[in-house]
Amino acid sequence: MKTQTAIASKTINAPAEIIYNIIADYRNGHPHILPRQYFLSLDVEEGGFGAGTIVNFTMRLLGQTQSFRSIITEPQPGRLLVETDIKSQILTSFHVVPIGNGGQSRLTITTELKGKNAVEGAIAKLVLQKVYREELELIAEAAEDSAAIARSNPVNKTHPISM
Repeated sequence: MKTQTAIASKTINAPAEIIYNIIADYRNGHPHILPRQYFLSLDVEEGGFGAGTIVNFTMRLLGQTQSFRSIITEPQPGRLLVETDIKSQILTSFHVVPIGNGGQSRLTITTELKGKNAVEGAIAKLVLQKVYREELELIAEAAEDSAAIARSNPVNKTHPISM
């Protein structure tokens, strides 16, 4: 069985630190960047920010509902966050790279789908890429709003927007 990789990227008009803080905050930031039609729930079991956090979430794709329990790691804190499903070992990564002077960043979401047959894998890849494009739009909106607030309040540049 072949591994399929679902990947989507977007350039966002916000510093990497702001984007990363929204993604890594599983209590206040991350729940607001998930497309509701696909993500039915997200609950923090342990931790809440970055490495060591354990989350439970439910997704509905192609009429099927699946539950996941993932542990969060930060192989490159501030740049690379990885969610690993404890049961299936499916990996989803969020990679944030600053662009130019740091006012923009490139965010890439990638999921490695293991153990799917070729047809299931190809369909799951296409659907997840659509989900991630929507998620990237939500992240961009939150990060750009937060960056605008930080620019107008230079004392608190990196605090993600309260949601």
